Amino acid sequence: MGRNPQIDGHLRPVDLARVHGLSTQAVRNYEEAGILPAADRTPHGYRTYTPLHAGALSAFLALVPGHGHRTATSIMRAVNQGASEEAFRLIDESHAQLLDDRRTLQAVESALRDLEPAMASEPDGGSGPAAAPGPGSTFIGPLAEKLGIRPATLRKWERAGLVRPRRDPLTGYRVYDEADVRDARLAHQLRRGGYLLEQIAPLLDQVRVAGGLELLAAALGDWRGRLSARGRAMLAGAAELEAYLRERG
Repeated sequence: MGRNPQIDGHLRPVDLARVHGLSTQAVRNYEEAGILPAADRTPHGYRTYTPLHAGALSAFLALVPGHGHRTATSIMRAVNQGASEEAFRLIDESHAQLLDDRRTLQAVESALRDLEPAMASEPDGGSGPAAAPGPGSTFIGPLAEKLGIRPATLRKWERAGLVRPRRDPLTGYRVYDEADVRDARLAHQLRRGGYLLEQIAPLLDQVRVAGGLELLAAALGDWRGRLSARGRAMLAGAAELEAYLRERG
């Protein structure tokens, strides 16, 4: 996001807006939200901005791709209120979340590496006759607790085709065998990665078919690319924010 080389002295809202392809109302809204410092007013009540406001706008727009609109807004508010330590804390939280997402991706990739040998020995989601729970099997409550989700979430995933538990012949309870637990873990990790249920279902269908892991591998590659893009966006945002902090003195 380049700065306008003609920025000099006092600026109108339209001058700031044109540089970034924004509307003048958007610039006013950013000021009211605390993203920009308060503007001075002319004797007739018109807003006048300065290069400092231009720097704030450039910093905010650079922060959004890496941190999201809400966090970027909070960062700029903190800076403009003189609470730089709070701004740094928010930035640290975003970096911690990115690191956590990278670890989640690594966990999914690790689980994927274990799928092929598992498929060679596991049945496809319990299509055979019902039987009492055996070794490696579990019920909905313990599985939900292990994943840190509600049983209702597992039932929703079942309706979406993500998991296919069988029913205990005596109690009618859902029974999740090792393959179902694997699918539930993958679904949970992909949900954390931002995938929708309708996106996860075909991936897990591919997992259940021998030699059909290409689609899941491609999704993980796309996920990795998005994490890298966020990391680079955070670097770009940090550079603009540092420039704005220097302008503020």
